[in-house]
Amino acid sequence: MKYTVQVKVMPLKELLDPQGKAVMGGLSNLGLKAIEDVRIGKNITLQVEAPSVDEARQVAEEASKKLLANPVMEYFEVSVAE
Repeated sequence: MKYTVQVKVMPLKELLDPQGKAVMGGLSNLGLKAIEDVRIGKNITLQVEAPSVDEARQVAEEASKKLLANPVMEYFEVSVAE
């Protein structure tokens, strides 16, 4: 069966997000003062052929650990749509 898997990759909360800070500065310059913080990440969509939802999730988690996310600087979340 084919599953659509979303992988959300974000910088670790403990680390500075330079891209987010740059966007924050731009928003502030545009007068959008109500926005208090910006974090920039990646959203990756995978089409996974697997016999079950659990196996599709395992494939996506392995791909995330090995390639899609840098565990030193980022964390990831996997969600599977049936």
